[in-house]
Amino acid sequence: MKLKGKKIRVSYANLIPFLIAIVTYLLVEAGSRHPEWIEKYYSNAVYPFLATILSAISGIFPFSMWDIFWSLFVIYALYILGRVIFRKLKPGLFLLRTLQVAAVMYAFFYLSWGYNYFRQPIEKRLNWTRHIEKKDMFPTVLDTLISNANASRVEISRSDYPVIDSLVEASYRAHASYFGYNYPNGSRHPKTMLFTWFFAKSGVSGYFGPFFNEVHLNGELLPTEYPFVLAHEKAHQFGISGEAEANFMAWYICSESGDNRLKYSASIQLLQYFFADPFHREAIKEFLKRFDKKAMADIMAQRNHWKELRNETLDKAQTTANNAYLKSNKIHEGVMNYNSVVRLTIEWYLNTNQPK
Repeated sequence: MKLKGKKIRVSYANLIPFLIAIVTYLLVEAGSRHPEWIEKYYSNAVYPFLATILSAISGIFPFSMWDIFWSLFVIYALYILGRVIFRKLKPGLFLLRTLQVAAVMYAFFYLSWGYNYFRQPIEKRLNWTRHIEKKDMFPTVLDTLISNANASRVEISRSDYPVIDSLVEASYRAHASYFGYNYPNGSRHPKTMLFTWFFAKSGVSGYFGPFFNEVHLNGELLPTEYPFVLAHEKAHQFGISGEAEANFMAWYICSESGDNRLKYSASIQLLQYFFADPFHREAIKEFLKRFDKKAMADIMAQRNHWKELRNETLDKAQTTANNAYLKSNKIHEGVMNYNSVVRLTIEWYLNTNQPK
């Protein structure tokens, strides 16, 4: 009976990860239907507490804990798989352990950051009442952005990065009350990806690692990109999950910083989303004539830089995976959500009565 009882306890223990995953799934479904709950109880209460703890731990290490974790995980998985192949481990036990680990990681992802995907949209949080009038406002906003880019153009070098990080952080501190995010929300020490070459070939300029609350930047970033991408990834750390919202936050934070290096990076990065808009191609061609030639050269340098680094197969695979990931988290546009920053920027101008 004792032995039998022990087997029962072990069996129950094996179910715990799956029960946690089921509860997480139910909370995800409930939270996606009630964003006001996520906003109040998670994004503004639970998450800031967890972000403070996780970022304090990961901040001790100058390298990416997430990259190290995945490297060790893959090595261990290959080792275990080898044991299965050579019949040193039963396939059934291997499958069980694999599913248990997946269940725990699924639950921890949402606990550590993922529920932010279901918070109220930025339009609701900022009380915007006027909605997009894209046909009328697009040329006006585009003209303003081009003028801002021309006026703020400045040379940026890699030696500026520490100062840029401080300026981005200062701007986030200054605008915390406007956007309503928790500050300081832990700490944000940008880390260079350990596998920069791989991510560069995949077209990834930066990413936020929720498991250890880490901001990652690609070592291949050009100086003109650095401020905007840094601000984008820091937006994720503040609980801004949607890519369009993170792009908008990055543009605003850099534009309002008072430093031309940040302003210029924000303008030319945002303009590329406007230039890609399929509904205003004729208008865009006309506006390009007003664009500073050196600024256009900077944009072309960025495009050529990433084109040379790109591996088509890896890029398509990463895009497909990211698209599926975003859609699984209720971002129905998938990777096209990045481009929705155009809509958000225009709506911001509408709701702040700018430009005159």
